[in-house]
Amino acid sequence: MVETLSVAVLGAPKVGKTAIIRQFLYHDFTETYSPTERRRTYRPSVIFNGNMYDMKIMDVPYLTAFPANSSQEWSDLKSRGLRNTDAYVLVYDICSPESFEYVKMIRQQIQENRASSSGEAPIIVVGNKRDLQRQRFSPRRALSLLVKKSWKCGYMECSAKFNWHIILLFKELLCSVLARGCRNNHSAMHLQGALHRNRCSLM
Repeated sequence: MVETLSVAVLGAPKVGKTAIIRQFLYHDFTETYSPTERRRTYRPSVIFNGNMYDMKIMDVPYLTAFPANSSQEWSDLKSRGLRNTDAYVLVYDICSPESFEYVKMIRQQIQENRASSSGEAPIIVVGNKRDLQRQRFSPRRALSLLVKKSWKCGYMECSAKFNWHIILLFKELLCSVLARGCRNNHSAMHLQGALHRNRCSLM
């Protein structure tokens, strides 16, 4: 039986959540901004280190807060299943301090309100728009230290526009979920059918 791994991608508006997912699945990037107004779910299959996994990647619209309990979680379509997800990707824009503050808030709420029966889930904080490096609001090292040392989360930067570190992000994610921090740089990952749109179901 193929294991299914669920991942929620969260962040403030305009940070590039959808762009990261689409670049991963379709090698596709569009300059036109279209806000994510309802949750979309993508279901690619990946082969990672010789094993196949079905992924359920949830592109979550802007949430004012992470659901504090199961009634909040299931009363809002955007929040459904978020408290039991296998991993979280928290995306911010390296040029926007406000988007980092949002990630800070959501991370705290995930740790406080995640369903206790589900145990801890890996969180990776992702700084998108690395191609705009000169406009960043804080040095990479300072943010990386804060996230890794104080928050105890994974940290990396990427560019959805130029497909930089996108595959690496999902490899790190799978590593974190499957092995709680394996760091094998020789691990191989192949997408199965990810370039075919019929592998993607839209909610």
